[in-house]
Amino acid sequence: MAKGKIRRMFPGGNTSYGFFSYYDYILPQDEAERIFCIKGGPGVGKSTFMKKIGEQFLDMGYDVEFMHCSSDSDSIDGVVIPAKKTALLDGTVPHVVDPKNPGVVDEIIHLGDFWDEDGIRKNKDKIIKGNMEVKENFKRAYRYIKAAYLIYDDSSEMVRKYTDISKINKISQEFINIIFNDIEISDRVGRERKLFASAITPKGLVNYLSTVLDTDKIYCVSGKPGTGTEVFLEKIKTAATERGFDVESFYCALDPFKLEHLIIRELNISFTTSNEYHFADVEFEECIDFDEFTNKSFINELVLEENKQNFGFLLGTGIKNIVRAKSIHDDIEAYYAPNMDFEAVKLCMESTMAKIT
Repeated sequence: MAKGKIRRMFPGGNTSYGFFSYYDYILPQDEAERIFCIKGGPGVGKSTFMKKIGEQFLDMGYDVEFMHCSSDSDSIDGVVIPAKKTALLDGTVPHVVDPKNPGVVDEIIHLGDFWDEDGIRKNKDKIIKGNMEVKENFKRAYRYIKAAYLIYDDSSEMVRKYTDISKINKISQEFINIIFNDIEISDRVGRERKLFASAITPKGLVNYLSTVLDTDKIYCVSGKPGTGTEVFLEKIKTAATERGFDVESFYCALDPFKLEHLIIRELNISFTTSNEYHFADVEFEECIDFDEFTNKSFINELVLEENKQNFGFLLGTGIKNIVRAKSIHDDIEAYYAPNMDFEAVKLCMESTMAKIT
């Protein structure tokens, strides 16, 4: 049997707004058969629990979505098995997930049931101190990321000022006419699923675009911030949902309200934004250069370069604080892991697997 296909993405991110969550869009309650909320402290095996279940379903031929953690991109915050309409989610801070419809859709799995509380409590002071330090490092990181975004936005505003919006409107309409080919407005409004394809992580900017963009046709839009790529994508998205098509929207790691990638599954079409911060290593149907819509003679390239340098410094400093937070978090995990009954966790995982299959 052929293995299933993997898609990787982020349900939350370290953004200019602080930690920003799109967890509610992972699997809607009215579409889900089961959503397991995994609870427990750091180092108790939540990520491994979910990852192993995901890998077993891959071996059985099912496609699986791995939801990665923006604070540790090697770790998993969730797993979705679309064909089973099932998700397993890390329900701990900062992305607290609690049952919305317990007993009908949601179920809590508390891995704390399998730890030696007395052993953990011996490190109470160290754990409390460590958690406070993690929190402070993230606060500092978010201040630097916000400062970086202000610089980024300054460059965007300069470019936007000299970009011809009428040309963006025109090319948007041309694509709408081609893609939807006289499909009329529907009585049903399509759904939007919001997630991140990239994130600001301890490893820097990480993206999983090559796994996310899995349609036959992929269109690329490129251009400096401010050239209107997101305007184009928003127009395509609106046209799709007005015609009853569901869409997957992937937002900017820095600005969680800026649309960067769009998938219209029913039409087997994707759109991706390409810039100096992320590029999808896939084959494109067509590329549209939005820099062509900007009057470059009015752009102060020296200011843009200065902003780029300052942006890199501020974002880099923010990432350094996320790295510190992860290091302290890893130390905290070391207080929990030795006090876990991982054999009992394994049995719980097997029991959970049986419920899904």
